Amino acid sequence: MERELLITGIGGQGVQLAAQVVARAATLEGREVLFFGLYGGMMRGGNTDSTVVVADAPIEAPPVVAQAWSAIGMHDEFWAPTEARLRPGGVVLVNDATFTSTIRDDVTVLRIAATDLATEAGNPLGGSMVMIGAYSALTGLVGVDSLVEAMRASIPSYRQQHIEANEQVIRLGYEHVDPGVHPAWVPAATNA
Repeated sequence: MERELLITGIGGQGVQLAAQVVARAATLEGREVLFFGLYGGMMRGGNTDSTVVVADAPIEAPPVVAQAWSAIGMHDEFWAPTEARLRPGGVVLVNDATFTSTIRDDVTVLRIAATDLATEAGNPLGGSMVMIGAYSALTGLVGVDSLVEAMRASIPSYRQQHIEANEQVIRLGYEHVDPGVHPAWVPAATNA
């Protein structure tokens, strides 16, 4: 079974790091992974997208998938192309602090004020880490402990001071998803 995750936002929101952490977490759990990041030449403010494909067997998907099972939207400025690639019945998490667009009604949507939660926790740049923690709780694609381990391995040496704060907001995002309110996502048994 293959599951695709698209992450989109604007440069500086941690989209590429979030995708790398999810991909590394799945690798730590012994699964096949494809990770492909796209971003413009700007350091901040431009479009940034990533694709992560996780599978139990060798991956058949190309690096840029035509359709996806799930998405995380950190900002809605560049959301339209990502939304167009979602399969009906998919799951979407959006950063409610920066995402004002409506989303089509044939996907399950969970809005999380990730930037606000991260800021309240003392990590104003940790919104993407909140989102992947929530994604883990909602979908079960990767475990939260694997996310934390993968984040620790993904942070460069000159940013080690951010590890503990990132772990805190990953776990905060995970705990923010109440299974009684938002039932766990059960992936379909097919690749369709």
